Amino acid sequence: MRLNAIDIFSGAGGLSVGALMAGINIKVAIESDEFAAESFKINHPKAEVICDDIAKVKLNKKYNDIFVLFGGPPCQGFSTSNSKTRNTDNTNNLLFYEYIKKVAEVKPLWFVFENVEGITSFEDGLVVETLKNEFGKLGYKTTEEVLIASDYGVPQNRNRFFMVGNRLGIEFKFPEKNDKKVTVEEALSDLPSLENGSNINQLPYKQTKASKYALMMRGDSKFATQNYVSRSNEYVIERYKRIPPGQNWRAIPNELMMNYTNTKNCHSGIYKRLNPNAPSVVIANYRKNMLIHPFEDRGLSVREAARLQSFPDNFIFKGSLSYQQQQIGNAVPPLLAKAIFKQIISQTKKNRI
Repeated sequence: MRLNAIDIFSGAGGLSVGALMAGINIKVAIESDEFAAESFKINHPKAEVICDDIAKVKLNKKYNDIFVLFGGPPCQGFSTSNSKTRNTDNTNNLLFYEYIKKVAEVKPLWFVFENVEGITSFEDGLVVETLKNEFGKLGYKTTEEVLIASDYGVPQNRNRFFMVGNRLGIEFKFPEKNDKKVTVEEALSDLPSLENGSNINQLPYKQTKASKYALMMRGDSKFATQNYVSRSNEYVIERYKRIPPGQNWRAIPNELMMNYTNTKNCHSGIYKRLNPNAPSVVIANYRKNMLIHPFEDRGLSVREAARLQSFPDNFIFKGSLSYQQQQIGNAVPPLLAKAIFKQIISQTKKNRI
């Protein structure tokens, strides 16, 4: 059984990292953002990376032996936190049709469609119903569910929608959850101490006992790389100092929040210091939300955010700091992806015995 895959709307490649962990070979990736495509290429040198508008890319003739096609169309418009773009006037919200077209072109044995949880309520569930109907017409049996990343070894409470389909008539069962949660402290404690605005690519790991999770992320890496932290203004750092672990902007004294005309509009995720004893909150736009290191008065570094997403330490992000942060925030946690792909392989083998 050839386990070849195509990754569309690939971003930097979180799904592909998980697929590789499960033993799947990535043949080609399609991504329109040049920096995300560059990150994908440097980390997956054997894959063909196509940086172009997906509507202009044809795959049906060249790739006809694909085990699984996977990807997640741009999801910001489906998010319940983005009310301004949560409608059909946003053309990005219609890119799921391009996903359907690629499945029709390639005819993979399996597909994995990923998106934000909000897609289930978008247009009263019309998008999910359309996906099921269109894939059904193409001969795919589908199963969908919202999974929480922390249930699959990721040190982050991140809800993601998955629809899995196959042409084998298999009633897909999503992988079982892990009982033990990986905490922020377990994920980050061996990474180097940093300062506000740190811009050091390579630093030694701390000489402390690393957790099982940290050792798995380190692999053969000898140093922690991409220790890049956005530089915050001093008045922001003063706010950070007042926030205990697990709390947010509400812990900041009023006199330090005078530039906010109305703090009632502040989101609960703003100025959130991570709780070291629990999985992280969602690592999305962590710079904009000003997520705070659990012990140090600064934002998260690129490597720390990548750890909380379960990217291995040898994964390199390209582009400016803001582009690196965006790629991490947009990614599917690789360990979550790995669990799904391992389940797909297992159920395929059982069906063929």
